[in-house]
Amino acid sequence: MIKRRENRPRRIRLEREAYDMFLLRNKEIKYLAIEILIASAVLVPLGFWISLWTGILVLITILLLCIIFYVNTRKRFEQIAKLADYLRRISNGEHSLDIRDNAEGELSILKSEIYKVTLMLSEYNEQLKKEKYLLANQMADISHQLKTPLTSMMVMVDLLKEDNLTKEKRQEFTSQIYMQLERIEWLVSSLLKMSKLDAGVVRMKQEKIPARLLIKNVLQPLLIPMELKEISCSVNQKEEVILCDIKWTTEALINILKNCIEHTPKGGKIQIDVKDNPLYSEIIITDNGAGISKEDLPHIFTRFYRGKNSSPDSVGIGLAMSYSILRRQQGDIRVNSKIGKGSSFAIHLYKSVM
Repeated sequence: MIKRRENRPRRIRLEREAYDMFLLRNKEIKYLAIEILIASAVLVPLGFWISLWTGILVLITILLLCIIFYVNTRKRFEQIAKLADYLRRISNGEHSLDIRDNAEGELSILKSEIYKVTLMLSEYNEQLKKEKYLLANQMADISHQLKTPLTSMMVMVDLLKEDNLTKEKRQEFTSQIYMQLERIEWLVSSLLKMSKLDAGVVRMKQEKIPARLLIKNVLQPLLIPMELKEISCSVNQKEEVILCDIKWTTEALINILKNCIEHTPKGGKIQIDVKDNPLYSEIIITDNGAGISKEDLPHIFTRFYRGKNSSPDSVGIGLAMSYSILRRQQGDIRVNSKIGKGSSFAIHLYKSVM
């Protein structure tokens, strides 16, 4: 403690000497000092020429003004030096520092603005940490999703090498390998699309698309899966026009409809309703399937999330992609579901930017 008390006056003295040297090296201070000296060289002799007391008064006034200017300028430079030290500490990771003094003046305003920027950078840094952690988890999930089909394929390839394998088994294993390759191709394709959406390189077109054309494009690739499960699909629409990017919106609706087909039992029903109002176009996709539990409902649009009723082949990326596509178009999606009664997805595509 004694050593600290001894060092403190010395540190203060060194800081003051540093401020003095800084003031002397400052060009603006030098020019101002020269101007004051020139003015003094003119005013002081002139004052003494008028009278002795006038000359003394002028000299004292000039000296007082110089002292006041020096003291105030030094204080300002001390405050600036503290700000510079604060910024250095911030760059070293001390984001919890607060330099606001709740006073008035230019420096106080500058302190408040610097604090706001520091707070914003701190929040941004925390967000980056969260995104880094999320990315690491996503990479682990992707590795797991690719490892499962690859392992299955390697086993079946080894079995195909056996000479005594029957023709039926060979065809079965070949078919299984083909199915796993399709799954990998879909996963890689979906991840590439998600990465484009995340990177913001996708430019969504805002075109007036007939609802009839959009629904036709959505249903076309899913007719066979629905036929295999004997699922009936009815569409209720008029001559509505939807403002959207037809390619990406079709992708989003296909993923939602796939989810409905996956959770709808054999012989089930799916209803698609298209509605229109002055604010937005609404597409409602309803099924009478297994439904979504309350625990899973808040997470169904989270990437790689698999609920309790998910099938073994589910990856957990389809609904997340649909959500990203719709949000990129300033759209929205809401879900209502009850266990054993089915689910309803309400998609809103706004007619103007919200």
